[in-house]
Amino acid sequence: MKNIGQKEREMELMPKLRLGWLNGWLFLAFQSLITGILLATVPRNVFRRLIDRSGFSKSQKIMLVISKTIAVCDIVLITLTPLKIGSILFIIGTISLLIGLTGLTIAVFNFKNTPLDQPVISGIYKLSRHPQNLMQTVSTLGTCIAIGSWIALFVLILAKIPAHFVNIAEEEYCIEKYGNSYREYMKRTPRYFLFL
Repeated sequence: MKNIGQKEREMELMPKLRLGWLNGWLFLAFQSLITGILLATVPRNVFRRLIDRSGFSKSQKIMLVISKTIAVCDIVLITLTPLKIGSILFIIGTISLLIGLTGLTIAVFNFKNTPLDQPVISGIYKLSRHPQNLMQTVSTLGTCIAIGSWIALFVLILAKIPAHFVNIAEEEYCIEKYGNSYREYMKRTPRYFLFL
């Protein structure tokens, strides 16, 4: 039988949910603060380009809504789950959060510094065609680890399935807008970091 101290250091399928000051919402709030600050530095026309979904089909927009809805469920789980402060999970989760936010910061600045009439293909975009999404996932993954919740991790992965189709829709839009230069970029750059 495991003692309480050991259980607090391990991932659990479904940790007890409760309101508290030292819950996963702290990591989510920090992630949201950094993201908000980054987006505040982006000029309005660049921000419009960042969130433009005008080229999406109805089914692609539905995938976006499904992904966001599942992500909200994960936010609720994370918000109500205590952090495993003092455990190795907390340390690993914190490191993952910081790596994700660092990558996100680089990605936003690469996006911001690319002329509007060109595809974003430099900087961290040489490693991944979707570094902003990837780095936000790494940050949220860190939060799921820091709270030690397998169910939150599963919901995160579940939210990324329809998000994958949203990423494909973004690529289709970029092919339509930028043509062969984007096709060439797709040939040399993986969609998700090391994974083609």
